[in-house]
Amino acid sequence: MVTSQAHADADNGPWLVVGLGNPGPEYAGNRHNIGFMVADLLAERAGGRFKAHKSRAQVVEGRIAGHRVVLAKPMTYMNLSGGPVTGLRDFYKVPTERIVVIHDELDIDFAVLRLKRGGGDNGHNGLKSITKSLGPDYHRVRFGIGRPPGRMDVAAFVLRDFSSTERKGLDVEVDRAADAVESLITDGLERAQSAFNS
Repeated sequence: MVTSQAHADADNGPWLVVGLGNPGPEYAGNRHNIGFMVADLLAERAGGRFKAHKSRAQVVEGRIAGHRVVLAKPMTYMNLSGGPVTGLRDFYKVPTERIVVIHDELDIDFAVLRLKRGGGDNGHNGLKSITKSLGPDYHRVRFGIGRPPGRMDVAAFVLRDFSSTERKGLDVEVDRAADAVESLITDGLERAQSAFNS
């Protein structure tokens, strides 16, 4: 017998959607904080406000197209993201295959999206920390930020704000990334990939 998705949802509990970034106003517009930007938009769509959680994250509990979702922004620095994500996974009893991490990706051109499950961390400190805690088998929504120009240090590049040119289209791209997260949850990875992977 095939159970409906809604019924399966009740059995499996919520999805955990984690936007990666660094806490504090000085980091708010950084390339490294694109995960926070997408999580903020998803929270707005769900009609929720982020509240502090004992796992050292801010969370919003809501629904995306009928699916229970916990949106989270770890309040540790990026390289310690694994602790809060593990705490949330345990608290909400979320299996790894229902965890989605939204993050910046250097090896993809600006605003190009790629969705995948599993894989390496590609030198991303947030992913490195999460993979160390959970293993690699979670979903990723990778938001391209491109490579630094010339010989600029990667760390300096990711901790800079988006350029004025990039900012012109940023709202549209954040919107599209939020759509991609919703599609992943409602339609599954393969359909979301064919719709959003460019």
